[in-house]
Amino acid sequence: MKFRLTMLVGATVTILASALTAQAETVLKWAHVYETSEPFHTESAWAAEEIGKRTEGRYKIDVFPASQLGKEADLNQGLKLGTVDIIISGSSFAAREYAPIGVTYYPYTFRDPAHLIAYTKSDVFKRLAKGYEDASGNHIAAVTYYGTRQTTSNRPISKCSDMQGLKMRVPDVPAYLAMPRACGANTTPIAFAEVYLALQNGTVEAQENPLTTIDAKKFYEVQKHIVLTGHIVDHLNTLVSKSLWSQLSDADKQIFTEVMQEAAERSTKIIEEREKSLVATFKERGIEVTEVDKADFEKTVVENVALEDFGYNKADWEAIRAVK
Repeated sequence: MKFRLTMLVGATVTILASALTAQAETVLKWAHVYETSEPFHTESAWAAEEIGKRTEGRYKIDVFPASQLGKEADLNQGLKLGTVDIIISGSSFAAREYAPIGVTYYPYTFRDPAHLIAYTKSDVFKRLAKGYEDASGNHIAAVTYYGTRQTTSNRPISKCSDMQGLKMRVPDVPAYLAMPRACGANTTPIAFAEVYLALQNGTVEAQENPLTTIDAKKFYEVQKHIVLTGHIVDHLNTLVSKSLWSQLSDADKQIFTEVMQEAAERSTKIIEEREKSLVATFKERGIEVTEVDKADFEKTVVENVALEDFGYNKADWEAIRAVK
């Protein structure tokens, strides 16, 4: 009888322990639209595992790459609906909640990646990030350098006016349209996952993205020219949903932040190194790579597209330009 009682108590303790363990583990969804070969995914996967380790298994984060949980607009909506907990997304989408944060997409705002990273540590960034968080409830945990946006085309381009009448895919983001439209291109919004096919079948004859994306998405297979317009030094935000961020303890918030910022730094370094080598790689593949007079493009944009047209504050833009 005593033996049976001991066995029963032991079994009960085991069941309770298992239940407590299961209850202690919180499963989260981290989603993005990028390919598994890109650092935005590899470093997200690293961060997910690292957060699990540093929280002693209290959080299990599953990462969903390559638009598995929807397009970028869907993922941002998912933060509101609670269908996703963490995403990587551009400030262009954050600007739909708080327009001023989109000022970073006005062409030729940043000199280079170092200038962008310096901005993320500045008072103007803190102010804009707070504005977004107040408007959306979501928290910007980290910022990653996405790459400097260049143009690919089946038409040779050496100056801004060469883009006149060019059928060009541009994301459905107002500031992204500034340079192409100022130069006379006919812009078309096409979902990121559909760009390759649109270029292949001639729906559009040009697009713009960083060199790393051009490589990862194999746009070079369906384009003859890579034109180094360097019009936007782009970035991605690691966003934590309002519901998740509000539930985290201060200690866990620190862990999430430290890991996500470390992942962002790792990704940034990889992107910078890849960009440096890709020009030569594209040339080896037989793609025509063209250097352009950026001053010509910048002058045309400034003369034809006002910051105020997008609801941006010129004082914010000037403050960003002044960041050292």
